[in-house]
Amino acid sequence: MKPLLAVETKRLAAEAAVMLVENGMTIGLGSGTTAKIFVDLLGERLASGCLKNVVGVPTSKATAQQAAALHIPLGELANYCRLDLAVDGADEVDPNLNLLKGWGGAMVREKLVELYAERFVIMVDETKLVKRLGTRGPLPIEVIPFGWQAQADWLADKLNCSVVLRRTESRPYLTDNQNYILSCHFADGITDPYQIQEQLFDRPGIVGHGLFLDMASEVLVSTPEGVNRLTR
Repeated sequence: MKPLLAVETKRLAAEAAVMLVENGMTIGLGSGTTAKIFVDLLGERLASGCLKNVVGVPTSKATAQQAAALHIPLGELANYCRLDLAVDGADEVDPNLNLLKGWGGAMVREKLVELYAERFVIMVDETKLVKRLGTRGPLPIEVIPFGWQAQADWLADKLNCSVVLRRTESRPYLTDNQNYILSCHFADGITDPYQIQEQLFDRPGIVGHGLFLDMASEVLVSTPEGVNRLTR
């Protein structure tokens, strides 16, 4: 059997996720490559009449622009007490369905929107499954630009990791919130994500981080054989 391309495996997961959308739902629209495919598919189903009266709440400016171009009705998070569903991708998923997100830079808005969802569905391919978070790549932490060097030093010492400022060419990368991202690399992965979450909780200047703990309702995992559904 010919191996599937990465974009094909992402599409499999997105196709499974879009079938969860029902008429009249309000949906959190994630960010990133797999979420982009999901938004495309959602737009197609709305345009064809297969779905009606669906409203999307985007998690990034890029997703908002994409959805608007596809004529997906958009709403503001402030207008809804709860969302019926949120759909997004993830950079890593551990055996407890805890997530590491944010390599695309949108984790703060993603987390805020997805906290309001009755059902939070993650789409990944099987390469994103890890035994321990932080083994495939860094934990992103969003910080205000003021004093970021001091934050980097504190993180390196407190979390026992190496810290790199994310850059775009010669300039620091800016999030939609006009903040910086510090990428925290752990040599052996993150041994206790809950402890790290607690350490970051009340640190001034830290806006958010890429640990999404106890949030995902289910994870759709695409494989060459099909899509597996993981639940808590």
